[in-house]
Amino acid sequence: MMYSRQGTTTAVLCIVVAVSAGCANRVAAPIAQKAQVARSEPTIHRHGAKQLPANTSRPASYTVRSGDTLHSIAWRYRVDYRELASWNALTNPNLIIVGQKLRLHPAPKRKPAAGSRKKASTPPTRARSSVARSSGKSARQKSLKWTWPAKGSVKPAASALGTKGIEILGRRGEPVRAAAEGEVVYSGSGLRGYGRLIIVKHNAEYLSAYAHNERLLVAEGSKVKSGERIADMGDSEAKSVMLHFEIRRDGKAVEPLKLLPRR
Repeated sequence: MMYSRQGTTTAVLCIVVAVSAGCANRVAAPIAQKAQVARSEPTIHRHGAKQLPANTSRPASYTVRSGDTLHSIAWRYRVDYRELASWNALTNPNLIIVGQKLRLHPAPKRKPAAGSRKKASTPPTRARSSVARSSGKSARQKSLKWTWPAKGSVKPAASALGTKGIEILGRRGEPVRAAAEGEVVYSGSGLRGYGRLIIVKHNAEYLSAYAHNERLLVAEGSKVKSGERIADMGDSEAKSVMLHFEIRRDGKAVEPLKLLPRR
């Protein structure tokens, strides 16, 4: 059978077009899948937790969500819980409501109106006595006896918020203990980057946090003794089994190794 050159050329072009179209259909699906995987891939922080957004500046306000406590909100934004209560005129720091809007900064000072009289200043004797009482109370609070919250090798680490802390590496299910006596003011998993977390208030100045637990053994409001088992070690929101431990004084992170006894 005889074919013309024109017919042969037309047939070849049709085959090339068909093959090209088929290849295009096969390539499109994997490209879409890769894009989807790239968007969902988590960012890992230095100590194994998911990293928070790079912008760590405090917003103007925060809306209370289910599971929040005043102490967990203060911990999240690295402020003293007493200041947070004062800024929002909270007479009962244990009572916050879902949907409530909390100010995260002090209210700006109002300039006195022209011609208004200034309020009389507090007498110096009262101011001095108030400071003296505060200093005495602070001295008593510094006498806390700290103990190690877990056994295992230790290394310094930054938290999910970038604050100071330590990692204590261990095995799943090993005990996590309160580093000093106090009250549990947070027990949950609402702070991103900390996994299952416990925060203990030791006094008006000091709080400690225990992150990445496998299981939480104490509820909010519980009184705990120094060395009491409060959780089981785990790897919630971490790359390996560990306890991430932090201490804060007046809302600011301090170096735990300076307070814990030498091993």
